[in-house]
Amino acid sequence: MKVLVANLGSTSFKYQLIEMSDETTLARGAVDRIGSPESSCTVEIGDWKDQRTMSVPHHGVAVEACLQQLTDPEHGCIKSADEVDAIGFKAVHGGRFSGVYRIDEEVLAAMEEMRDVAPAHNPPYVAAMRQLASSGGNIPLIAAFETDFHQTTPDAQRYYAIPKQWSDDFHIRRFGFHGNSHRYIAMRTAELIPGASRVISCHLGGSSSLCAIRDGKSIGTTMGMSPQTGLPQNNRVGDFDPFAIPLIMEKTGLSLTEVLNKLANEGGLLGLSGKSGDMRDLEAGAAEGDADCQLALDVYVSEVRRMMGGLLVLLGGADAIVFTGGIGEKGAEIRAKVCEGLEDLGIAIDRVKNGVAEGEMAVHSETSRTQIWRIPTNEELVVARKCVELLGK
Repeated sequence: MKVLVANLGSTSFKYQLIEMSDETTLARGAVDRIGSPESSCTVEIGDWKDQRTMSVPHHGVAVEACLQQLTDPEHGCIKSADEVDAIGFKAVHGGRFSGVYRIDEEVLAAMEEMRDVAPAHNPPYVAAMRQLASSGGNIPLIAAFETDFHQTTPDAQRYYAIPKQWSDDFHIRRFGFHGNSHRYIAMRTAELIPGASRVISCHLGGSSSLCAIRDGKSIGTTMGMSPQTGLPQNNRVGDFDPFAIPLIMEKTGLSLTEVLNKLANEGGLLGLSGKSGDMRDLEAGAAEGDADCQLALDVYVSEVRRMMGGLLVLLGGADAIVFTGGIGEKGAEIRAKVCEGLEDLGIAIDRVKNGVAEGEMAVHSETSRTQIWRIPTNEELVVARKCVELLGK
């Protein structure tokens, strides 16, 4: 069985084609600038790399373009599109739908209900899914929602302290996100560290969250009802006191919609630094003495440590702390700062191992009671596995 796993943006389509018999990636590619006069279509199949420029007016055409490259007579990895058994989407927020579903009008309607909660994610996904569903293809379309892994969290970790009827009637609760990544870390940690029942998964990247995992199940996470919450994100605010919003509106003259747009697009590390939300830019700026870049770094690390402390209490300690995601995997200095001064809690990182870590690697010191690992995530594989389960193949 072959599954095409799609990661969508408003003008982009990134994918991997996975052969599920041995869970190998046959191809990976991307279509950028969808809707522009010219779009770039790239693919990697083994040692072969191809880049084509063509008109891609919408995501339906993007899929057609990628299938053309995948079926290339000389270099392709499949003979025809019929060999693709499903297209799996790393969907973000389904509200009342939190699981893995064949995409139909009811699923799309549920995603549309949450469009204002996940404005950067749901609108492009819904638009693309509709285009693909109407293109007449026979490939099953499947949504694997990021919230699925967190359905095991207890009510004490899911409810806000608001009138309970609001929570129940309007689906206002802590859903949690990055579920496919945290699920992969739960599965992979169980394989690498037998007996590690208490794990803190640190998915740190342009979008970040932590997850407390007990016996392979999520029991708490740092994101709430929307992907705007929890840790400071690349350009999204993270946790923020809602009572500050009327003050901002009064002082700036901005409307509620304008304030929310700024918090969702000009907040986070970008807002703090005033320059960039990219960790590489912030570290370079801080090294040159930029105080605002240093402030963004300090706030980010401080928030990771604060929220990790809460998860440590929730778990009653941790057998393993795992760093993953773009920052978690590549940010050796961020890993070191997050773990700094925690030796009395049994958490001690080895600076030398941490500085050279690649692939799956333990970076804790010999004196550390808690194992600390760098493990690259594989969200696409989790989505592909869920597609196989749903289709019963």
